[in-house]
Amino acid sequence: MSTPPTSDVDLFADEVVLDPYPVYAELRERGPVVHLPENDVYALTRYDVVRGALADWESFSSASIAFNPMANEALTGTSLASDPPVHTQLRATLTENLSPRALRGLKAGIETKADALVAGLVEKGSFEAIDALARAFPLEVVADLIGFTGHVRDNMLRWGQAAMQVLGPMNQRTAENFPIAGELYAWCSQVKADDLAEGSVGRGIFEAEDRGAIPADTAGHIIHQYLGAGVDTTIAAIGNIVALFARHPDQLALVRENPSLVPAAFNEVLRFWAPVHAWGRRVTKDVTIEGAVVPAGAQVAILFGAGNRDPRHYENPDSFLVERNPVDHLSFGYGPHGCAGQGLARLEAHAVIEALSRRVERLVAGPEVRVPSNTTRSIEELPVLEVIPA
Repeated sequence: MSTPPTSDVDLFADEVVLDPYPVYAELRERGPVVHLPENDVYALTRYDVVRGALADWESFSSASIAFNPMANEALTGTSLASDPPVHTQLRATLTENLSPRALRGLKAGIETKADALVAGLVEKGSFEAIDALARAFPLEVVADLIGFTGHVRDNMLRWGQAAMQVLGPMNQRTAENFPIAGELYAWCSQVKADDLAEGSVGRGIFEAEDRGAIPADTAGHIIHQYLGAGVDTTIAAIGNIVALFARHPDQLALVRENPSLVPAAFNEVLRFWAPVHAWGRRVTKDVTIEGAVVPAGAQVAILFGAGNRDPRHYENPDSFLVERNPVDHLSFGYGPHGCAGQGLARLEAHAVIEALSRRVERLVAGPEVRVPSNTTRSIEELPVLEVIPA
């Protein structure tokens, strides 16, 4: 038995969060687990190790998904930060409204919305893709689904971004976002069924609480997750779709020629640019990874993007190829904590890819602007300078 190799990398340094892939490659070569004293974490770098840890909730506990104690404390009692059996019960209510059957009823409406939005942008000929599409579309879908109205609808973007930022270490980004995440937390802790639109999923969650299907006073926690975990990541993924298709017109052409590639294209977008940078776990006992021991109680950083580009698992991993169809990518997680909202995210993203591939021959985009962020890796601005319609 040995100790894992170390690296002086700061996982949350600006230049790393803006473009982590060179660092991921370097860490992957050092070992499947690398100790980063700068962040006091053990980073999991290779595909098999990441997937194995996500499946093993008994050794890798979700009680510490954030990289600072304040956020972990605030998340106590949510399905994100709990382990079975508590997690199983909380998640059942979260996923009840996100099941394939529940989502089937939303499909046509989401596709119509996406097509109308894309048609309008194509007609304009140039647009700012993040505000006009990547943010506008998921914000509207989630607001309608949960039944958000008024000031909550207006604050969804700020709150959703802050909820992800505060999962980082106690750096400046985390400190600046705690008050904003606190607004979301405060609202969720006193929200009532009447604050949400009639017939919405949000109302349904309160009805489940009334029936005793979930513990008392947890409806607000569950609504917090729809907003806290589901908005910022979907915005990132849709922004990435536009940027990658603009960069790779040959791949957009493949989807246009063969619309059945839409799901495969989204899987490859998620594999190529993971929306989530690092995610926490805490080891409950000494864990041995390929001969190296991670000590009990240590904080672990799961690097989805490093696993997604592991050449031990994917051939030619640094190429964006829609025909690859990596159904086993890690960006939605895996195991009991696999992303609860992935069905909804897929519906939204597939609708956008479908509309783009049907209506667009080519997108000419300016350089994407990114800003450093602790948890979500997304594009802040992406000017589409010209649309060549199909």
